[in-house]
Amino acid sequence: MTRFTAAELEAARDRLVPDVVADGLRVLFCGINPGLMTAATGHHFARPGNRFWPVLHLSGFTPRQLKPSEQAELLSYGLGITNVVARATARADELSTEEYREGGRLLVAKVSALRPKWLAVVGVTAYRAAFGDRKAQVGPQERAIGETRVWVLPNPSGLNAHWTAATMAEEYARLRVTAGPPG
Repeated sequence: MTRFTAAELEAARDRLVPDVVADGLRVLFCGINPGLMTAATGHHFARPGNRFWPVLHLSGFTPRQLKPSEQAELLSYGLGITNVVARATARADELSTEEYREGGRLLVAKVSALRPKWLAVVGVTAYRAAFGDRKAQVGPQERAIGETRVWVLPNPSGLNAHWTAATMAEEYARLRVTAGPPG
């Protein structure tokens, strides 16, 4: 993995990282926003301590643990990645309430156009902020966007100490089973 200096990471601030999407996905995973490592590499969930890629494999979504640089392979499994807020920051707490709300509006438009079977928001706090649902919990939501159902998953950030990789994988696997096989 490429090592970046603090200055190189800081230079990635506010960069946009392209989504990994296609029409009719089985699951569209939605992060909060790109971190600086993700923006510097152009690969989602690229920070070494982020557990997204290991959990995706442990939960059975992928047959092996993918590297962030292999993110395009997700499409072959009917999976994709987007974010609530597009701009990169060092920490999610740098985002404003209005950015979350606007991100939620843009996400609804994106989901309406792409029509995934499931939208999986990785982070209950981000989901609550983007959709104004202060009581949301991890799991399937009553909200739907057209025909797309919504599931809130635990945030795979290494900072989320409430969930282990194993307990996260259990929750991700619940979604995988519900979403059905690829294709």
